[in-house]
Amino acid sequence: MFGYLRVFLTVALLAGVTAGIVNWAIHMFGTTPLILAAEVYETAGEAPEAAAPAEPAAIAEVVTQEAADGHDHEHDAEAWAPADGWERSLYTLGADVVTGVGFALLLTAAIVFFGKGADWRRGLLWGLAGFACFTLAPAFGLPPELPGTEAAPLLERQLWWIGTVIATGAGLYAAARLRNIAGYAIGVVLIALPHVIGAPHPETPGGLAPEELEHQFIVVAVATSLVFWLVLGVLTGAIFKRYAGEAVAA
Repeated sequence: MFGYLRVFLTVALLAGVTAGIVNWAIHMFGTTPLILAAEVYETAGEAPEAAAPAEPAAIAEVVTQEAADGHDHEHDAEAWAPADGWERSLYTLGADVVTGVGFALLLTAAIVFFGKGADWRRGLLWGLAGFACFTLAPAFGLPPELPGTEAAPLLERQLWWIGTVIATGAGLYAAARLRNIAGYAIGVVLIALPHVIGAPHPETPGGLAPEELEHQFIVVAVATSLVFWLVLGVLTGAIFKRYAGEAVAA
């Protein structure tokens, strides 16, 4: 029993930490410059129409350089946030690693629960399933948001997100488990149900950042998540196969 527990934790830590570091590296070059660019608009409190006529890519480049030089942007005095530069990068790294380990624990638990073992190929499928449940399906109703974007109350969004994750996971499970017309029909109904109900949205949607920047952020954020889940799935499956074999031999 303790041997399998050790394997469980080893797989989750190795796969989760590695995938988290990869995710952080992609964030540094992908989503972080876009977030910093959006914070310029948020801090200025200007609508896209009244903002200075500058290209989002140019703003992202300037802000990223300022962050590298250790420049701190002014924020709400009551809301603490890590300073731009190395401090913010370290907090992002910590958050990505913790997220990676947490999701690796879920994947490893699923592999153990279903009892079919895993290798990198099966892990890849698990990664795709995780991406579909935790990113792709929720993004259809609540796409990733930049700072300064109007949003519905947090609790309503969290409840809808959790319900979407559960419904999508249950739908995929029904389709994969039954593998017949009834199973596929149940899967489609469950996956579609949260979107039929509808995600919560603010009465006056919009944001301070330009639409072009928002669309770019959504694409980059979803693509980053896809890479993260693929890496996490492959690593979890491959590491599980190696260490589970040693546990059985022992």
